[in-house]
Amino acid sequence: MNDSITITGNVATEPQHKRTAAGVPITTFRVASGQRRYDRASDAWVDSETNFYSVSAFRGLAEHAFQSLRRGERVILNGRLRVRNWDNGTKSGTDVEIEADAIGHDLMWGTTTFVKAARAASVPSADAAAADAWAAPGDAEGDTTDATPAPTWSAPGEEAGAREPADVETPS
Repeated sequence: MNDSITITGNVATEPQHKRTAAGVPITTFRVASGQRRYDRASDAWVDSETNFYSVSAFRGLAEHAFQSLRRGERVILNGRLRVRNWDNGTKSGTDVEIEADAIGHDLMWGTTTFVKAARAASVPSADAAAADAWAAPGDAEGDTTDATPAPTWSAPGEEAGAREPADVETPS
C-alpha cells in the first residue's frame, strides 16, 4: 500500500538522526494521533483511540526535522503511508509508517519561528539532486539573499550544537 496521508499529532519520541553508509541523512520518530469528539449523550468531550505512526524523513527534511522537533510538540505532517505486515517467527504484527514529504508545527497549539537554511557552498555533482532539497521553492540559482544559517539546537544544560547525528549504517 502506498497512499498519501496528512495527519496532526504529537511527537511521541525524541527524533533520532542517522546517516546511511552513503551519507544520506535520516531522521525517525513516532507520532501519536488521536481525535476528540463531542458526545451529546454524556455532554462531554470523548477521546477516541490513539494511532501511532513511525515517521521517517530523508535528506534536507531529515536535517531540519532533527533540529526543529522535540518530543511532545504538536505537528502536522504529510507523506506516503506504508502498512507492512511482519513476522519474526515468534511474533507477528503490522507496522504503520509514514515517509514524510513535509512536516511543520501545528500553530493552533503554539508559535514557532522560521529560519531559512543557507545552501551549501559546494555540492558534489553526484548529490546535485539532493542539494535541490535544501532550496526553498522560488530560490534562484546562487541567490543567498535573506539566507540565514540553521539554528543550533541545545537542551537546557547542554552546550549549543551538542546534539549530533549518529553515523551508522542502516540495514538495506
